[in-house]
Amino acid sequence: MTELFHANGRKTILGMVHLKPLPGTPYHSEGSLGKILDDAVRSAVALRDGGADGCLIQTVDRVYSTEDESDPARTAAMALVVRAVVEATDGNGFQVGVQLMRNAVKASLAVAKVTKAGFVRVGTLVGATLTAQGLVQANPLDVMEYRQKIGAQDVRIIADADSMHFNWLGGGRTTGRVAKDAQQAGADAICVSHAEEQRMLDMVASARQSAPAMPVLLAGNTTHDNAARLLAVADGAFVGTCLEQDGWGGPIDIDRVKAYMEIVRGLEQ
Repeated sequence: MTELFHANGRKTILGMVHLKPLPGTPYHSEGSLGKILDDAVRSAVALRDGGADGCLIQTVDRVYSTEDESDPARTAAMALVVRAVVEATDGNGFQVGVQLMRNAVKASLAVAKVTKAGFVRVGTLVGATLTAQGLVQANPLDVMEYRQKIGAQDVRIIADADSMHFNWLGGGRTTGRVAKDAQQAGADAICVSHAEEQRMLDMVASARQSAPAMPVLLAGNTTHDNAARLLAVADGAFVGTCLEQDGWGGPIDIDRVKAYMEIVRGLEQ
């Protein structure tokens, strides 16, 4: 299996492939699954051909359960999309990830396992966080028992430690401490993000101090303008809006990917 993270300072850049609402969700448009699948494949191929290391396929269904659950039709549709992307981008170590929002971790692991995707992103692996849909509470024991049950130990887990999707409920816990908690629970890496550049740099520093062996990714808020500064301290990033043609949720533009990757690879020399 190709490793998700690189040695010798090479950064891991994972483009975001945002999906329109899937079957089994309230805002799904009947008959749109074929287009959703085709759009996802095109965006993933643009990321691969533009030089990115992989992609995260993320559901954008507008409203979500706060439980670790996913409608069967939604999960089946996600598996079809992810498998199509895996097949279309096979080769050269391109990594495909799965995230069924808000926190359908077991379904994400199952999809990744059966489609041969390489990783999942978990919004709430430890602790709890408040969201627009309500309180999301982690159950790491349940997640790790299920990971073991389906033989998905080779599916990497990237856990949000402090980001737009996760803030420790009640505060009082540093990013670094959450990173260490996630590491103890079984995460293979953590991700952080904040709209303020200095705050994001501080998050990375905190994670490095408390969990020095954990890879740290930036979970949004990088652009062509700030990527060099922010990625100088991180192991990689999830990158979305600045690579999309029409802003958030649009198709990936290969020229924007190439320009971003030129900046990133320049850091590694």
